[in-house]
Amino acid sequence: MPELPEVETVRRGLEPALMGHSLTHIIVKRPDLRIAFPPRFAERVTGRRVMRLHRRAKYLLLDFDNDETLVVHLGMSGRLTIHGAMAPVKPGRFHHNTPEDGSGNGKHDHVVFETEEGTRIVFTDHRRFGLMALENTEALASAAMFKGLGPEPLDESFTPAMLSAALEGKRTPIKSALLDQRVVAGLGNIYVCEALFRARISPKRLAKTVTGERSERLVPAIKAVLNDAIRAGGSSLRDYARADGELGYFQHHFAVYDREGKPCPGKDCKGKIKRIVQSGRSTFYCPSCQR
Repeated sequence: MPELPEVETVRRGLEPALMGHSLTHIIVKRPDLRIAFPPRFAERVTGRRVMRLHRRAKYLLLDFDNDETLVVHLGMSGRLTIHGAMAPVKPGRFHHNTPEDGSGNGKHDHVVFETEEGTRIVFTDHRRFGLMALENTEALASAAMFKGLGPEPLDESFTPAMLSAALEGKRTPIKSALLDQRVVAGLGNIYVCEALFRARISPKRLAKTVTGERSERLVPAIKAVLNDAIRAGGSSLRDYARADGELGYFQHHFAVYDREGKPCPGKDCKGKIKRIVQSGRSTFYCPSCQR
């Protein structure tokens, strides 16, 4: 599933094609994705100008000029790609071995948004785990999918003191706690593994013990790994592609994720990466470096 860096990369890629532009034509090819499309979805979105394009956790948010916000979640395999007037996409750039090229005509191209300039934004989702919803812009924070979300990890307000307070008394492993979107929003399995490695903290350590000096190490590690991944265009492991159709390449810089049995890249460490399962998810870490 695309995590925060992948969603942020898509957001930045879409911004030139959508910000300040009007959606003049919408094609919706099916009644639902993970959930049903909102009533009169195409009608309500057609003619709307995009006033702001932002992100909350793993959701893309398009604020329209009528005080409604389009909420988009990419699910497991969703992608948004740009075609037409402002498209950076070139034929043959997509990496799936399928007949679809993301142009809007493929079997899994479910929604096509067209702007007044003729640019097309195509939502493609092979597994249909994504979603699109319309919410009142002013009431967005209280919408069901956003209510109770923790702080954004890249915000200045996300500090070691804030993390320490959120972890106080938690007896779950720190890996599980960081995946809890109520503790911090947008983190997923890959980047939690990588951040814990950079902070030299064992994923098995009880969350309530990751305070003080450990939080002082962990918060900068979380911010650094997310920013590094965004600069690399995210991580492409299966279905993810950027808005221009290119793959992300942060997967070539993983220190621990998906590297079971390989030497630890830590300086002067002779350990090997180990894989364990926590809450049904694979965790990768170095038992020698991470305590």
